[in-house]
Amino acid sequence: MTEQATQRPHSTIVILMIGTFIALLNNTLLNIALPSMMADLHVEATTIQWLATGYMLVMGILVPTTAFSIQKFSARHLFLVAMSVFSIGAIVAGFAHTFPILLAGRLLQAGGSSIMMPLLMNVMLVSYPAEKRGTAMGYFGMIMMGAPAIGPTLSGWIIQHYDWRMLFHFITPIAIAGLIAGFIVLKDKKPKNDLTLDVFSVLLSSLGFGGILYGFSSAGSKGWGSPHVVIALAVGIIALALFAPRQLKSERPMLNLRIFRYPMYTLSACVSIVISIVMFSAMLLLPMYVQTLRGISPLESGLLLLPGALIMALSSPFIGKLFDKFGGRILAVTGLSVIVVTSYLFSQLTLETSQSELILIYALRMLGMSLVMTPVMTNGLNHLPARVYPHGTAMNSTLQQLSGAMGSSILITMMSNRATSSAQEITADFMLNGVEITPQLLQQISLQAMLKGINFSFFITVFIALIALVLAFFMKRANKDGS
Repeated sequence: MTEQATQRPHSTIVILMIGTFIALLNNTLLNIALPSMMADLHVEATTIQWLATGYMLVMGILVPTTAFSIQKFSARHLFLVAMSVFSIGAIVAGFAHTFPILLAGRLLQAGGSSIMMPLLMNVMLVSYPAEKRGTAMGYFGMIMMGAPAIGPTLSGWIIQHYDWRMLFHFITPIAIAGLIAGFIVLKDKKPKNDLTLDVFSVLLSSLGFGGILYGFSSAGSKGWGSPHVVIALAVGIIALALFAPRQLKSERPMLNLRIFRYPMYTLSACVSIVISIVMFSAMLLLPMYVQTLRGISPLESGLLLLPGALIMALSSPFIGKLFDKFGGRILAVTGLSVIVVTSYLFSQLTLETSQSELILIYALRMLGMSLVMTPVMTNGLNHLPARVYPHGTAMNSTLQQLSGAMGSSILITMMSNRATSSAQEITADFMLNGVEITPQLLQQISLQAMLKGINFSFFITVFIALIALVLAFFMKRANKDGS
């Protein structure tokens, strides 16, 4: 392993971290701004949602190809291309006065963002030996978790004081500065190689991952029986069924699925999938509780959840050092135990739960996430040979996209179904007791029913987290040679 760990200058990693931070910040920067964009551009909610859905689809389609790109091109080449495309997208979106132009800019941003996280992860893997990698990846975790945490609060402040286009005008000079710094600092070159991209594999990957992402992301709004959802999921499953054997038979696969022959990597992937489901679902359920049921403004709700997100980010470097000293199993077991307990506490919410209690539970939950996410991911990658690092990082990013979409859709559907059945039960009880169903009472019934639905979904995450907790006991630490 040490022969592969050719130490890169710290300045190189800092430049890549800045680019990755900008890309990840951009993921959550628009969430609070969507209502303002709807009003200004005169579009419906189903139309404006394509800013999020389209972004996710581009990421889901392009991320699996990053394994090939990292092997084919230098870090300098990939960074400059990614940041150039991202910057152009930010400029286009910032001056957009129609929705199609705004969407085009947003999709260009997604194209640039798709390479940044796998590229940084791969550079850090080959720059540090396994026994020091936890500390390095801890700083990567700080970027990965901190940027999305800041996004909604920063967005809320900007929207409160400026036009929504300022979100893009704010990010553009930072992206251009990162691009210029990368042009000056990054000097690495890639030896010429004869790698060629399998176009048919790209097509199957795009249809497979794109179809599944679109199907699951649309199920919440269109319903699971919608032709759009059924066809998208069917196309995605069929395409992946053709994609997998093609990759396994190929001597130079676009995405090497043989990495799943390494048990510890497979175990870490399974735990990461479960944790992504739990984390992304909470990102949807809590804002619904705080804003819809409690009437707290988007900006205030962002501030309410910000302490937990910052704790998650700032604790990552310290947790990385603990990983180097003790390994990933004790951290994962501790973190998952905290997640199980806090998930149960969130399943007991009432309309009178205090804001301080919400902040405390969410902060503990995010600390648990920090103890799990980066250590589990790093432990799995440490067990892979260096030659397949690009495939491991690309697969991690792809699975995170898929599991987040799947988990959010399934749990939101469970919440909706439980809320509907609870509303019917409460209404029937009132009618049996001869109580008149007034509009005011219907509103109260609706709030109580939604609360039951949110609590039920959080209760389901308790059992999902328990699955990951059991799996974490089987984690083993990699030797210095990566075995």
